This record gives sequence, structure tokens and C-alpha cells, in this order.
Amino acid sequence: MPQFAVYKNRNETTRGRFPLLLDVQSDLLESLNTRVVVPLSLAATARTRAMQSLTPNLSVAGKEYIMMTPQLAGIAERDLGPIVDSVASERAKIIGALDLLITGI
Repeated sequence: MPQFAVYKNRNETTRGRFPLLLDVQSDLLESLNTRVVVPLSLAATARTRAMQSLTPNLSVAGKEYIMMTPQLAGIAERDLGPIVDSVASERAKIIGALDLLITGI
């Protein structure tokens, strides 16, 4: 389960608003049965004001999504759908958003 892989959201309750989940957990913790994920919303339909440093835009499979960093969550690995894409090339932007959420810097 590679860090920064993007998965389909299997949860029927949240899938409409958050169709994808971004795995932000370190590969060093791959043996855990849980993953820390950040939901992604389609940029065109997101119901939030984008704060670019906290909720950056990410291009996934040719579409623009907003990283909903404040909604970070832990879920069971079995609840992840199939991998859609990887956004490892956006590492600095993702880590920056997580850093702002956790440290305020």
C-alpha cells in the first residue's frame, strides 16, 4: 500500500461527496491493518472554500480534486477500493497541508 496512492471510496454513505481517498500513511507502517487517509472532493463540486495551503488541488486521473485535509481519518485497509492513481509527485504539497493541519506552520 504505497504512500500517496489514491483509492476509490467504497463507503456508500460518503462516496458521493468524497469519491476518492488519499493514503498519507508511511510505507514503514504497511503491516498495520489500518490506513490514514484524506478524502478528496471533485474541485468543481466541493462545498468548501479552498485554502490552498491546507486544502490543495490535486490532479488525479485527469480530474482536479481538493484534498480535504481537515477530514483526515483512519480506516480499515479492507475498506479501501481499488487504486486509481498515485500523486507521489505532489508530495511537497501534501506534506505541507498535513504539516499546517498538525503544527499550524
